[in-house]
Amino acid sequence: MKVISPRTHGYFDFLTVAIFLLAPTVLGLSQLPTMLAYVIAGVHLVVTLASDFPFGMFKLIPFTIHGWIERLVGPSLIALPFIFGFADEEIARNFYIGVGLVVIVLGFLTDYKAVEREKMNVKGAVKY
Repeated sequence: MKVISPRTHGYFDFLTVAIFLLAPTVLGLSQLPTMLAYVIAGVHLVVTLASDFPFGMFKLIPFTIHGWIERLVGPSLIALPFIFGFADEEIARNFYIGVGLVVIVLGFLTDYKAVEREKMNVKGAVKY
């Protein structure tokens, strides 16, 4: 059931950027998890602004591709503590696993095809 619209998803994208920017300070993350958080925040912001949906400024990435990127990001976030060797840092590990799970859930709930359907409706609209 796709209950999250592209516009609502955009709010979640900006919230995600803010969470990654604030997490190192709020949670007291060590150097590597902090660096990753800032890089992820920057990349997520660029992808959001480059996506073709209500909050995208440059409209370069179709929203369906945005969805596929996030389908890869969610599991990757869960794996990061184990790949980069900070799985023994409980707070950092749990942060990345938790955010990864949220990204996965939001991905299942977002209607990534809504933008395409809307464009088709506009193109197919009969003008009188």
